[in-house]
Amino acid sequence: MVFKERLKEKRTEANLTQVELAEKAGVTARTIQNYELGSRKPSNMVTIQKIADALNTTTEYLLGSSGTYVVEAHEKGGAKAAKDIEELVSEVTGMFAGGELSEDAIEGAYKALTDAYWIAKENNRVGGKIK
Repeated sequence: MVFKERLKEKRTEANLTQVELAEKAGVTARTIQNYELGSRKPSNMVTIQKIADALNTTTEYLLGSSGTYVVEAHEKGGAKAAKDIEELVSEVTGMFAGGELSEDAIEGAYKALTDAYWIAKENNRVGGKIK
């Protein structure tokens, strides 16, 4: 299940309309609609936290473990960074498909990859010097 499906599931469970959820979370109804359609994704954790609070759930549930990294990348480095992380996570997820790794092991791999991404970005920014 992906973010848009989890969001709609939790909103429906809470017996809220898109407009009601938007009011509780402090966003527009159009934002909620776009999220549920999958035409837009959240770009900051503050908004996701407000939505999660309004739905009495967690950001981790709404985003999934990999989604959290994508949103954090967007906050830290913009849309390109988010896209890069999303591609990395997608590739890694494909490698793990059908495997016997625990959620903790997968989470650790995601974290290691995103950390490596940010280190490489910083090294490129400062002229390729390794710190």
